[in-house]
Amino acid sequence: MKTEILTVGDEILIGQIVDINSAWIAKELGTWNIKPTRMISLSDNREEMLEIFKESFERSDLVIITGGLGPTKDDLTKDILAEFFNSGWRWDQETLDTLDGFFKERNRELSESNKKQAYLPDNCETIPNKWGTAPGMLFRKNGKILASFPGVPFEMQKMFRKYLIPEIVQNFKVPEIKTYHFLTINIPESVLSDKISDIEDSLPPNFSLAYLPNLNVVRLRLSYYKKLSSDEITFNKVIDDIRKRIVGNIVVEKDILFEDYIYQLLESRNQTLSVAESCTGGLVSSKLTQIAGISKVFMGGVVSYSNESKTDLLHVPKENFKKYGAVSKEVVGNMLDGCKERFHTDYSIAISGITGPGGGSSNKPVGTVYIGIIGPNGKIIEKHFFPGDRIRVMERTFFMAMEMLRKEILRS
Repeated sequence: MKTEILTVGDEILIGQIVDINSAWIAKELGTWNIKPTRMISLSDNREEMLEIFKESFERSDLVIITGGLGPTKDDLTKDILAEFFNSGWRWDQETLDTLDGFFKERNRELSESNKKQAYLPDNCETIPNKWGTAPGMLFRKNGKILASFPGVPFEMQKMFRKYLIPEIVQNFKVPEIKTYHFLTINIPESVLSDKISDIEDSLPPNFSLAYLPNLNVVRLRLSYYKKLSSDEITFNKVIDDIRKRIVGNIVVEKDILFEDYIYQLLESRNQTLSVAESCTGGLVSSKLTQIAGISKVFMGGVVSYSNESKTDLLHVPKENFKKYGAVSKEVVGNMLDGCKERFHTDYSIAISGITGPGGGSSNKPVGTVYIGIIGPNGKIIEKHFFPGDRIRVMERTFFMAMEMLRKEILRS
């Protein structure tokens, strides 16, 4: 089946917001073995929208649109779809009732502009929105489906899973695809590709390799759609061949974020973690606390950015700043001790570094970072150098801290 994803809004094209909807939809479709053939972001321009809607519907079996369904004048999607499908109009009572309840709960009056969100093309099926105000629409024609959702990610995701996925499963035959994943670290995408290039070149036509890089972490996905009875044997052989080539860089063989894997390791061992951050400014804590259930293992963190806070919160001796500097093995060791003492966890992480663009020196250039781990096996502190801008230094520090922690967990 051919599938296209369209996102509508000038705010996307001018970089005011990031289009996370397309990525989320594509990933969700991937769990059902559906690979989109095209993604397009459109401006709030009537002629362009109508042209692309027509083109996409002619080319594809399934078209998914997000955005342009709000109550303001620049929300054009509903009108253009009505024109494209030659629709009349109707008031949708269920949507009116939902809107009325939505505004009453918030002690607000249902305005005429919001009320008009219940005025829908008469040949579409309403996709209820129980999480916001703008309903979605589903059109059918010649065995094809076009589904239109609001652009608010949370609302779209809930509606997509509850209403569109069942339609896809019921109306389309999806290919039988099998996948296998490697999560790797400390090997650039180009080097990884070079190491397994001959394996990739010899893959049968129905096999494919995909590289999903994120700084010094790369997710590698091998997949195939079933064609021959021998495909399973070939698949397992390719997995084994890849594993042998990159074994030293493999974190885990599954499709998972690094931080989620760390959570699973700690949770399975009933162990706990705390962090003391300086140059990362809470990045480690932020990424960890986005994981559902993380409170089972993550006890807390301290962002001790200034020297004074390192002393007040983590009991780093003041003289060590003059003697060694805030970015040093000694100060990170003090931070580890203070974090361990404050939170009483099985493992503690401490980080101090220079993210730039200023603050570096010949001895400690921008990108110098000390990362420490303390746990059942004692204390380990490593000095690293991460080139790049401020954000890249922080992100690379996060991944290295997770890798050091992973090794310590598996070693204990």
